[in-house]
Amino acid sequence: MTAQGELLFVPLGGAGEIGMNLNLYGLDGKWLMLDCGVSFADEWLPGVDLVMPDPAFIEARRDALLAIVLTHAHEDHLGAVPHLWPRLGCPVYATPFAAAVLRRKLAEVGLEEAVDLRIVPLKSRFEIGPFDLELITVTHSILEPNAVALRTRLGTILHTGDFKIDPDPLIGEETDAAALAALGEEGVLAMVCDSTNVFRPGESGSEGELRRTLDELIRGREGRVVVTSFASNAARIETVAKCALRNGRHVALAGRSLWRIVEAAREAGYLRDLPPLLPDNEAGFLPRDKVLVLATGCQGEPRAAMAKIAADEHPHIALDPGDLVVFSSKIIPGNEKAIFRMHNRLVGRGIEVVTEADHFVHVSGHPAREELARMYRWVRPRIAVPVHGERRHIAEHAAFARSLQVPQAIEVENGCVVRLAPGEAGIVDHVESGRLALDGNTLLPVDSEVMRGRRRLMVAGVVFVTLVMDRAGKLQAAPTVRAEGVFADGAEAGEELSELVRDAVEALPRARRGDDETVRETARLSMRREIQRRHDKRPMVAVELVRL
Repeated sequence: MTAQGELLFVPLGGAGEIGMNLNLYGLDGKWLMLDCGVSFADEWLPGVDLVMPDPAFIEARRDALLAIVLTHAHEDHLGAVPHLWPRLGCPVYATPFAAAVLRRKLAEVGLEEAVDLRIVPLKSRFEIGPFDLELITVTHSILEPNAVALRTRLGTILHTGDFKIDPDPLIGEETDAAALAALGEEGVLAMVCDSTNVFRPGESGSEGELRRTLDELIRGREGRVVVTSFASNAARIETVAKCALRNGRHVALAGRSLWRIVEAAREAGYLRDLPPLLPDNEAGFLPRDKVLVLATGCQGEPRAAMAKIAADEHPHIALDPGDLVVFSSKIIPGNEKAIFRMHNRLVGRGIEVVTEADHFVHVSGHPAREELARMYRWVRPRIAVPVHGERRHIAEHAAFARSLQVPQAIEVENGCVVRLAPGEAGIVDHVESGRLALDGNTLLPVDSEVMRGRRRLMVAGVVFVTLVMDRAGKLQAAPTVRAEGVFADGAEAGEELSELVRDAVEALPRARRGDDETVRETARLSMRREIQRRHDKRPMVAVELVRL
């Protein structure tokens, strides 16, 4: 499939899910990628931390891939670049802060010198192949978020990226309403738009308003205060630091990702007027009412600072009854168990826990319905293409766009090929899409045999069978059976199953006992069938055959 003569949109990630954004635009046989992000794995992928889109479709067309353009520096928009770039090999465009964040990630995997990273100014306009791109400033929960206008000979697309309309963002500029309205006057064919908060009425709230309420919450506290939030939210880092200063406290950062964001922000010209930030190993030397700890791990990540603090296992930060922990974050769907586990551990130790359900301690970076409506009024697209949401978000967003008199709304999922022009717009094809798991330093399909095997181990356990035979096919010892996570009466069950395997192998014709694969499969199937009959389980069965 080529994009010759048609203006195409193909999402490979972020459509039908929140996170892992990877969007392709095609025209005249050339492709442009907007964003290349990751998501965090859940318990269904044991041993895996990160998941990302499978780029097989565009990898097969890498000669036609002109560039990757990053809208902003969140992990779900640029976190996959260090892992997928070797498969793509194209230039990467980013504004200064996103480039500073990405450069550190590339250095960790030895790609800092290899990647052609091109820094573009905010509000810049530049051409890449048949695409004329303009960066339009929006507000979000990170520095330098951008909407991208893609002008082409077949029409203009506005790709909003992640945005909100914050009247008091504290760091960075306000949303460029004039540029968006001017684009609407010029004429917009389609708007590919953030759907995350489409069910939330009203507006998402302002970082400036949050700073005032957080200041009130910690004022007069006598014990230690810990605030945990998303490390990438530089405005929240500044908010916590300024609130601490006004209340006579020093800020200690707990978590390497916080230091990396601060370094990247300062490199790009931000956060340079903050009071001194302390490493976490100095927090314990300060009086309890003179320190405020800002910690990573608001989503319950097991290796992050907040999980260790909650479990009373952090090497430098200890909390006592009466201390306060503020979760200045939302609960991302799928993380509920890990987060509530931290809450319960803290409360069980007599520590006060405050969340967004109790106080105004977090503002979302995504548009609620009134902000979405305002964006549509500015841009006035002929076609709405909701992304950055689960299927329910996308369906609701499409209905909302229609209610705002948008002539057409197209509901997409990963792998859809959407023709935007010429002629009638719609889904015209589907291409390969999927997910890759980062297993150590190796990328594997999430449905690979390795991942399926781990899930079977996690759910039903494993049985190891060892057979010792001579070359003629005669057993030289009783088969040994060892099970992990399968039986309550392991020893007794192992003896019975050993006899079963022996009988199954000895029932084979002597001529077939000389074939190793036949013997292994016979032992494996007999074991699986008997365990399923007795225990209604299907564990993994591994057979080792030793020939003497």
